[in-house]
Amino acid sequence: MIGSEEIKIDYQRRLNRVFEFIDENLNSDLSLSIVADVAFFSPYHFHRIFKSITGETLNDYVSRRKIEKAGADLLHTNLKSIEIAHKYGYADDASFSKAFKKFFGVSPTTFKKQNPNRHSKIRQLDSKTGQAYPDSDKYLCIINELKEWIKMNAKIEVREMPEMNLAYVSNIGPQNLADSFNKLVRWASPQGLLNGDTKMLTIYHDSFKVTEPSKVRMSACIVLTKSVDPSSEIGLASMDPGKCIVASLEIHLDEFEKSWQGLFVWMNENGYKKAERNPFEIYHNNFNEHPERKSIVDFCIPVIS
Repeated sequence: MIGSEEIKIDYQRRLNRVFEFIDENLNSDLSLSIVADVAFFSPYHFHRIFKSITGETLNDYVSRRKIEKAGADLLHTNLKSIEIAHKYGYADDASFSKAFKKFFGVSPTTFKKQNPNRHSKIRQLDSKTGQAYPDSDKYLCIINELKEWIKMNAKIEVREMPEMNLAYVSNIGPQNLADSFNKLVRWASPQGLLNGDTKMLTIYHDSFKVTEPSKVRMSACIVLTKSVDPSSEIGLASMDPGKCIVASLEIHLDEFEKSWQGLFVWMNENGYKKAERNPFEIYHNNFNEHPERKSIVDFCIPVIS
């Protein structure tokens, strides 16, 4: 078991660096010794810490990350299967297809054909979960309901988003996101970073469409308007500028999933392709202070220009 709170914070900071390194090098050698060096741990010590915090071995995490990223590319890009295979370090299409089918239960070709608007609650039969898709009529009904929902509740535009400098705390699983924001606020408040104009974000490094919710990595963020010094617990990052589909909504907390689903349907229906950058939410209020406990939020999907 990891000991004191200070040690946990230090380990989390090092793992944040590891997560970024893995995401940037999915087509490279991500052996235990190489990744352990990034975290400044011995391979033996790093193996124990990584599994303690993530619940997975490094090899399992990297293998899952490659396949899930490949699945997202199949859904949201025009890349061919062989291009995706090479992108994530597979020697050939055959080895990629074998690994893909083992994970998702279907071939990459079948996955793409079956899932133009794949969402967590409208999946076809999945070998891992046993959850079944509804029949074709019900599936189309769900899609139409999502299209109508996003049309009635969101103001959608495609616009250039500026570069944003961020302070962040990462976590794995939505159940830990509130705690990450609390840590961020405790750090930011004494530095005078919180005021009526402060914007907070959630960045999604994984997709709920292909990743089990408990394993989705997120970052709770504050947009910085001045230079700050990082702490052992808080990371600093810069979000690149670029074109995004932006849906502005005023919704209850239980409507977030439906909003994301509807926006991805809108993206597909309107011929946009998701860019490599991660989707994110920008919050414009504290829902606890809203008379109806609603969030005023922008849902942002980076798209190819």
